Amino acid sequence: MGDGKEEFIKPAVASVNAEWVGSRADASDEEETPCIAEEVKYESMMKEKTRTSKCTILYLHGGGYYMCGLGTHHATAGKLAKACGGRVLLIEYRLAPQTAFPGQLIDVLSAYLYLLYPPKGSLHDAVSPNDIVFAGDSSGGNLVASLMQLLLHMQRNKPTGAKNPTVIYHGNTVEVPLPAGMATLSGWFDITKSMPSVTTNQKWDYLVSPNYDNAVSRLPKDVIWPTNPLRGDIFCNLSLLCHPLVSPLAAKDLSGAPPMFFMTGEELLTDGNKILAVRAGDQGVTVVREQYEAMPHVFAMIFPDLKTRIRCFSSMGCFAQNCVEGNVKDSATWIAIISGKESAVEMGNLTHLTWEYALASMKNAQLRRMKNPEAKNRTTEKA
Repeated sequence: MGDGKEEFIKPAVASVNAEWVGSRADASDEEETPCIAEEVKYESMMKEKTRTSKCTILYLHGGGYYMCGLGTHHATAGKLAKACGGRVLLIEYRLAPQTAFPGQLIDVLSAYLYLLYPPKGSLHDAVSPNDIVFAGDSSGGNLVASLMQLLLHMQRNKPTGAKNPTVIYHGNTVEVPLPAGMATLSGWFDITKSMPSVTTNQKWDYLVSPNYDNAVSRLPKDVIWPTNPLRGDIFCNLSLLCHPLVSPLAAKDLSGAPPMFFMTGEELLTDGNKILAVRAGDQGVTVVREQYEAMPHVFAMIFPDLKTRIRCFSSMGCFAQNCVEGNVKDSATWIAIISGKESAVEMGNLTHLTWEYALASMKNAQLRRMKNPEAKNRTTEKA
């Protein structure tokens, strides 16, 4: 998938924490989750009258790959469960810098297999891939797209005549099918952060445009940083920055993917989302794209009183439900933040920036960082 020059340190397989999240019809937003056994909680969730769909969302939280987890994203998962009429499995994958790529990707692949093939003692029955939608915000959106790219790559390289590729999971050979769809909020698809909106949209965003000139020394030193061996980025070795499983915007081929949903404000990461959405659409993928006027990164999660916040979660949940029902159509919408007025946008007019331009910009950013003597990688395994 890459150029063969990428390097990484092979991570160990580890246990992954997860939480089932549903929606209670009689619960307020401020009400705490009942302190009861997980088995009882799961049984209650499955009996809730709010469950009107078979939809199961596999949710991957954001946080720059180095923070957040089950606690920070429980409320978001609950809102999505309510919006899709189903349930959410919220995943707590390993974080950087203690765990670098591809540790996180291995964790979420394991979580997907867990849904498909629950081991003995699991609370849930096997879930059909047709009922599963990947979703995530920010770096979780990156991980959603990376997992999708991995599954597509496996599909393209499966044995001739095979319905799906296979892996060994809990000692059994199991198929790895594609899910019903994927949805992202403020997805971080370019780890290099080299698209024009990283600077042109700074006035709308609270994120700071990156300065990678001193990528290692600018961070405080402690027991986990700098890493040993030295790594030029907290998430991955610099040789991997433009690999499609690290920066999904670099993916050459998205054909065959299930429907994709891209939601952003006018933020640093907007251009990457637009380019990826257009490229997916050009390759035959059904795409739903929404952009909210003057809104910053993951705005729906940080502005509780914003009226359009409800629309955000509702739209994302409806998309997931429609994926399960096989009823998704291409659309692109601009949403005015004050009036709430919606305007349809031609998918081909989302951006003038081409994928080729994006890839060249990413590679230039990668080379700039790799020339920094502090940021050179010393690793052992080829990707």
